[in-house]
Amino acid sequence: MSAASPLLTAEERARALTDLPGWQVTDDGRALTRELTFNDFTAAFGFMTRVALMAEKMDHHPEWTNVYNRVSISLSSHDAGGLTGRDLELAGAINRLAGG
Repeated sequence: MSAASPLLTAEERARALTDLPGWQVTDDGRALTRELTFNDFTAAFGFMTRVALMAEKMDHHPEWTNVYNRVSISLSSHDAGGLTGRDLELAGAINRLAGG
């Protein structure tokens, strides 16, 4: 794993949200979150599988949960102690996989 990326400033976090529909910054500014809803469990699990393969290639992994057709995702760069450009990159890739 490479050295930690620099943390995003409050201004950078706010600006990034304009390019990341569906995502929110947590109140403490340390993570991005999003909840997605699919038609059924199979569609949700298929989405998670595609994200898992991509995240592994990026060497940056989400915290997430799945309940039936819902997937809740939290992104944070734990080695840096908060949000970095790596989280924005993964969020954008997740949006592309989700179709929006």
